[in-house]
Amino acid sequence: MKFWEKMKKKKEPAKDVMEDGRPPPEMTALEKRLAEKAALETDDEAPCGPSNLKEAQEQIDDLNDRVVRLTADYDNYRKRAQRDKTEVRQFANQGILEKLLPVLDNFEMAITAVKDADSSVRDGVQMIYDQLLSVLKMEGVEPIDAVGEQFDPNLHEAISQEESKDAEEGEILKQIQRGFKLNDRLVRPARVVVAKASEAANEE
Repeated sequence: MKFWEKMKKKKEPAKDVMEDGRPPPEMTALEKRLAEKAALETDDEAPCGPSNLKEAQEQIDDLNDRVVRLTADYDNYRKRAQRDKTEVRQFANQGILEKLLPVLDNFEMAITAVKDADSSVRDGVQMIYDQLLSVLKMEGVEPIDAVGEQFDPNLHEAISQEESKDAEEGEILKQIQRGFKLNDRLVRPARVVVAKASEAANEE
């Protein structure tokens, strides 16, 4: 708008002479067209800002609400990103653990197989197995010892049931395959044999 006002001023009748006594310069054709266009324009443009204090306060309140919402959204995003990052770090080794589980199973079978063998062989196998479990424990791996516990479908997989007079119904009698957790997340359930009530007890 300042440009058009400037051109309007240029269109005002020029003085006969300038301050230094020289005649005023002639307007170029472009300046004349711009001056004519500026003369046709009206100055009834609506102001872009608030017209009173109430509107100004409403705009301020609206901007404050936007800032609060954006801040909350950013905090939620930051917390979610941090949670995802922590979860990725905690469970990054799950794939490796799943590949190692058959190795652990073989170690347990080897310990059972050499229990009557030479003590040095038996102790050596047991020592290697304990060392491997210790390393996995430092990485958040926890074995599930199920014998004597009540059956929990979140931790155990029942492969059969056996009658037992010495155990309550639902109690785990045998562990066929050990289960494992990684940072409290179940990686493999323990495969177990569960006690059931005898037929005589059911009849009673």
